[in-house]
Amino acid sequence: MELINRLLTANKSWAARQLEVDETYFENLAKDQKPDFLWIGCSDSRVPAEDLTGSQPGEMFVHRNVANLVVHTDMNMLSVLQYAVEVLKVRHILVVGHYQCGGVKASMMHKDLGLINRWLHNIKDVYDKFATELDAIEDEKKRFDRLVELNVIQQVHNLAQTSIVQGAWHQAQELHLHGWVFGLHDGQLKTLAHMPPSTKVEGIYRYDF
Repeated sequence: MELINRLLTANKSWAARQLEVDETYFENLAKDQKPDFLWIGCSDSRVPAEDLTGSQPGEMFVHRNVANLVVHTDMNMLSVLQYAVEVLKVRHILVVGHYQCGGVKASMMHKDLGLINRWLHNIKDVYDKFATELDAIEDEKKRFDRLVELNVIQQVHNLAQTSIVQGAWHQAQELHLHGWVFGLHDGQLKTLAHMPPSTKVEGIYRYDF
């Protein structure tokens, strides 16, 4: 219980500090949230969305899963996405991966890992799609880093392929999609992809409204 008590004690200290700075802090926090951003990131404990972007509570709607995936059968992610886009009217969706991602690393292995095999299969699909490029990278770490990047880019494309995002664009909603990667070694966010509201989705993935 010592670890749990540490968290509860830290919470009391944090709450007290907020009130010292602004006595109306929690009164304002209890009002409706109006975030501009939806963050789809990795569950890794080293990548806290608000901390590394300097965001305050209420500024960012957050969804996290192993390896920051946008899976079209994931009702949890889709529910978050729909609420963020259609109700909160966020203006930016950020898919944020990070180097040294354990999920991406595991997907590069041939080992049977049990239940998570099904989830990691989505990253293996990304590897398979870009196998020619990845297999040409001899250095294992560089290949690992590149798959992290390609996975982020693919998840941004997956977002654009949803009827939720395309519906927002059809209604002229100012919605931008971004793909970023976070460097644990330097603390910096790197831009990999950007899809503005004018993006046209081509082929079989396009929805007509």
